Amino acid sequence: MFFKHWKNDVQSSLVVFLVTLPLCLGIALASNAPLSAGLYAGIIGGLVVGSLSGSSVSVSGPVAGLTVIVAGAIYSLGSFEAFALAVLISGILQIFFGLFRGGVLGDFFPSSVIKGMLAAIGIILILKQFPHAVGYDADFMGDESFEERTGGNTFTQLIAAFRMFHPGALVVSLIALAILIYWEKMSTQGIQFFKMVPGALVAVLSGVVLNYGFGFISHDLVLSGDHLVTLPFGGGFGDFFGSFRFPDWSQLGNIKIYSVALTIALLGSIESLLSIDAVDMLDNEGRATDKNRELVAQGIGNALSGFVGGLPITAVIVRSSANVSAGARSRLSAILQGLWLLLFVVLIPSLLNLIPLAALSAILLLVGYKLTKIELIRCMYEKGMNQFIPFMVTILAILLTNLLMGILIGIIVGFIFVIRSNVHKSILMVREGNMYLIKFYKDVSFLQKVFFQKLLNRIPDGSTVIIDGSTSVFVDEDIVDVIEKFMKHGRACGINVELKKSSLALCSLFKETNNGSN
Repeated sequence: MFFKHWKNDVQSSLVVFLVTLPLCLGIALASNAPLSAGLYAGIIGGLVVGSLSGSSVSVSGPVAGLTVIVAGAIYSLGSFEAFALAVLISGILQIFFGLFRGGVLGDFFPSSVIKGMLAAIGIILILKQFPHAVGYDADFMGDESFEERTGGNTFTQLIAAFRMFHPGALVVSLIALAILIYWEKMSTQGIQFFKMVPGALVAVLSGVVLNYGFGFISHDLVLSGDHLVTLPFGGGFGDFFGSFRFPDWSQLGNIKIYSVALTIALLGSIESLLSIDAVDMLDNEGRATDKNRELVAQGIGNALSGFVGGLPITAVIVRSSANVSAGARSRLSAILQGLWLLLFVVLIPSLLNLIPLAALSAILLLVGYKLTKIELIRCMYEKGMNQFIPFMVTILAILLTNLLMGILIGIIVGFIFVIRSNVHKSILMVREGNMYLIKFYKDVSFLQKVFFQKLLNRIPDGSTVIIDGSTSVFVDEDIVDVIEKFMKHGRACGINVELKKSSLALCSLFKETNNGSN
């Protein structure tokens, strides 16, 4: 089964490799960490986490959402080696999270928030990659935050990109986009050549060739320096393995190490669970991931990444989305992209350094477009405000803050609407003349107390009220207290209250009512 769809997985792995390479470097740069740390995390995320993960199509590696935390931790701990120790310990903590079934947390994320996250990531990719597509590379590849390290924000970067674009980058990105769109069209028509060769690979190679050709036309068009991929290795396994930054074991007694480790473990686990939920929605085969197994896999990956001097690893929605979009069918794709990252970085770094960022940004622009379809927004709107409002709040919150903060805001709003919906579905009141029937459905908890009290306040004096709890299994004591108070109030106001076949929580009240009537 693992190699059943190997052709699809080999093609998709090459596409994900092209996306992963600049993101690993950009995230390391933004984290004030060695560039090698991002590559180590990307390789381990593919080879190790990809092998152990229960997800068929997710891709793991360094994540932009932790750059601020990583940069601050490296500064506060005093050295990258001390930080590497914290990453290793965070991995051990994640293993325990998974073994003790901490993955259940992922079951509490509202689907409207997950869909909002996917749409927001798509919009962010479009907004953030546009400057790179036109040659304005002031910000690092893979940034997801509204506020940028350059001092501006997403929108000021866009304005600056229009004023400071590079004509060569614009040509490269436009041709790369055209190739990607044409390749996908031909592939869907069943033409074998276009199905066998990844369009992303052709688009990137076209960028390399174009940039070489610019040298014969005009030096103003040539892309160099920050406009190209820049690897920290000169080539060879000796150089690669010789750059390992092992943990500073002397810091084991430093309490700050454990604080940083716990922070990374918690935030990394949350981001992984969110990404896994989102990727399961994208998976065309509808497979569900064992979240506890995922946490264990991420923990092993982080422990190993910390040991060799890598950045923290999580499941990453951008790379996972690119993987699904490229046609991945199994874990083989994620594993192979880690293998390509290792081999190409070690064996042909000089060739990788020729790749224009504009060509890579074209791939991410197309991924962003696929994640942000109008049909998704329309579908969420048709599901009603209980789904649409948390969905839109999540999108706006992520766009105006960062992924983790935006998700937190979205979850809070989502839970408010979930509670609101359940409150209204749990208690029903109908009226016929001066007769009122209040029926309890499902469980009635203290969360329904305010709503229930409002219903009772609407009942006029002299009415007859029947409270039916026969279909509810649990009625909270707070609700029982409200009924008791209402019955006392009713006697003074001429309101007759009857309890019909009450559930367990109302048994004593039911008996008291019957005894009183006898």
